Amino acid sequence: MIHLKRGFLSQYFEKIAIKKLSSVETDRGRSNQHEFNGSASLKSFFGDNRLNDLPVSFIWLGVENEGLSEEGHVTWYDARERHPSRSEWRLYFKDNPVIDFAQSGDLMILARRPNLQTYIVIVKEDTTFERQLFWLFGIDSEIGYEFQLKSVDQGHDPKVDFAVRYILEELGIEVQEPDSVLIDTIIEPYIDKGFPTTREFSKLTRDSMDECDPVKQPDHTLIQWMNWEEKLFKRLERHIIKEKLEKGFNDNSNLDVDGFLEFSLSVQNRRKSRVGYALENHLQEIFNENNINHSRGKVTENKSRPDFLFPSIQFYHDLNFNENKLTMLGVKSTCKDRWRQVLSEARRIDTKHLLTLEPGISENQTHEMSANKLRLVLPRELHETYTTKQREWLIGLGDFISLLKERQG
Repeated sequence: MIHLKRGFLSQYFEKIAIKKLSSVETDRGRSNQHEFNGSASLKSFFGDNRLNDLPVSFIWLGVENEGLSEEGHVTWYDARERHPSRSEWRLYFKDNPVIDFAQSGDLMILARRPNLQTYIVIVKEDTTFERQLFWLFGIDSEIGYEFQLKSVDQGHDPKVDFAVRYILEELGIEVQEPDSVLIDTIIEPYIDKGFPTTREFSKLTRDSMDECDPVKQPDHTLIQWMNWEEKLFKRLERHIIKEKLEKGFNDNSNLDVDGFLEFSLSVQNRRKSRVGYALENHLQEIFNENNINHSRGKVTENKSRPDFLFPSIQFYHDLNFNENKLTMLGVKSTCKDRWRQVLSEARRIDTKHLLTLEPGISENQTHEMSANKLRLVLPRELHETYTTKQREWLIGLGDFISLLKERQG
């Protein structure tokens, strides 16, 4: 029996079945149709009754920025259902674009939500997405070519914190907010007049939060501020979108398709740009509270604008100033493949720093970062999503602030 706990992963997933794909299962030349043998784990997942055309969301997650989703159906059936004593269960699904991307060694996860919605997720081998899902579902053993069943509420059922929320949203799952009444009270002045500036919204976030100490607990404070701003933003966005949808998209009694597409694009663009600005806003407040001298977004060479320079842009351009006292921090809410952009932003600084909020980046990427003299800074709460070996190389925000204080003497 599943014990759903609000605010924990089991609120969103009840069980998963996981395996590595074999070369036989991904061979395009054998058939345009696909089946998996019904192991005991798969039978525990689907049960012992035939399921015809069960709706399934197929998701493919590739390297860093690549993803694809497709709605489809699967059939769970006994190929020997007329045999008096034998059974041979199989999972059948037709060809689709997600399966077309699958390769031998990729991870396959069947995941069921409490509302019985089912996902089939294909994850490219040795990627950040794979590492994130291993952490999310508490998978620390070797994954073989036979399905393994895991019940989410038994053993590994993490609280929906910043890292869990991040991964769920990467899967297209909207996290439910239990404190919507409080949030509506805070954002009420903006429901009619629309979004404030990013600086104003970030300040609203900090002013409406208690028990955050940017000096004694900078790592925890940054996560709390970002998490709270995300909740405020999503709630305000919901109000604004709802009002727009109620008005409709009509132009002289005709459906305004272009208007709808333009509005949809503006929603997506606002989401992407706002997170980065919010992160920089909160970091700047933390640096101010810790009396860290800095310049934000100033030009170094060739029109490059590092997010933060320490102790200031004036010292950076003073060629007599000791380069060992200079520090640069790039800021990206998610690294993806964009982390390389910071490598050329401040030539005088040999080893650069990059702060991100992305959990569980693959070892392949962190190895490449290290080889390019880039040091990754993450709030301490996110370090647990990385491997033990990676954690030896990561530094927290508090560690970075200590480094800055030492250099600024």
